Amino acid sequence: MQTQIFMVHKRHLGLRAPTVLAVGFALTILVGALVLMLPVSAADGQITPFLDALFTAASASCVTGLVTVSTAVHWSVFGKCVILLLIQIGGLGFMSVAAIASFVLRRTITLHERMVMSAGLNLSDGGGIVRLTRRVLFGTFIIEGTGAVLLSCRFVPHYGFPKGITMGVFHAVSAFCNAGFDLMGTPDDPFQSLIGWAEDPLVNITVMALIVLGGLGFFVWSDVWDKHSFRRLRLHTKIVLTATAGLLLFGFGWTLLFEWSNPATLGAFDTPHKLLAAAFESVTLRTAGFNTVDLSKLSDSGNLLTDFLMLIGGSPGSTAGGIKTTTLAVLVLSALASARGRMRVNTLRMSIERE
Repeated sequence: MQTQIFMVHKRHLGLRAPTVLAVGFALTILVGALVLMLPVSAADGQITPFLDALFTAASASCVTGLVTVSTAVHWSVFGKCVILLLIQIGGLGFMSVAAIASFVLRRTITLHERMVMSAGLNLSDGGGIVRLTRRVLFGTFIIEGTGAVLLSCRFVPHYGFPKGITMGVFHAVSAFCNAGFDLMGTPDDPFQSLIGWAEDPLVNITVMALIVLGGLGFFVWSDVWDKHSFRRLRLHTKIVLTATAGLLLFGFGWTLLFEWSNPATLGAFDTPHKLLAAAFESVTLRTAGFNTVDLSKLSDSGNLLTDFLMLIGGSPGSTAGGIKTTTLAVLVLSALASARGRMRVNTLRMSIERE
């Protein structure tokens, strides 16, 4: 009944929910840019040019990781906090973040708000959206918190307690939201990303785990939490998990092949660290934007692989972008079915309707 009511209102209101999302993100980016322009947001206490502030706000809100100024060097502590907030809003969706106030105040979430929240998470109806949002927020807090603790174990001894904790929290949020923003730059090397930690297993594995979990999608989390068995999972979840595993292995193998002897990338490491760096690149190139090797020194084949992985991105309803893993999987399955002269696409003992 709740789903039927939702669909009736959705048809009646037309594009209101998508419009609210578009306007909401536009305002988030604009307000973020105006705040980042303030002298208090810059490390030198000067006003940041509007285009640099706008680009940074858009990149953080859309979790892309592209920058025109060094996040570590240009911005003050306040500016970095603003960027971190924009990353979190962009990763979860501003309606999911706004729902926190409703949960804290125990306010009833209206039907229209449920519609906007559903649109933000790419759901076709509002059934169970509040329950899913609670899970998303709780899961995000647990995952990012765990990642921050693990990263802080490495950063605190290196940077000291206050800065180490800050670095751990910032990079945990940035990694989980697939944003790619980092605080590792220095005045002499402002855009070094995680190159200095390329041989540290804890930092690499923690960041990889955060990126993969953020890129799987909130539907997958919820389904795995409910079912606890691969056989009982929904087809969407099975395809996401299978495609993600396949892409990670694909990227890992071809990165090793293309870059193994390249002295400017993997060739500079011993064998164990070559494997670690190749695994990291396979994960981060598809959805995040961190790097532990100099991407400008990749071979031509490595650059082509990078383009392919970035095009695919993460999974639907996740913090990542791209055409999505499910899109690639369905296209490949459809091509195979057509090659065999079949009208219906079958996978994992289930059929996918052509529509």
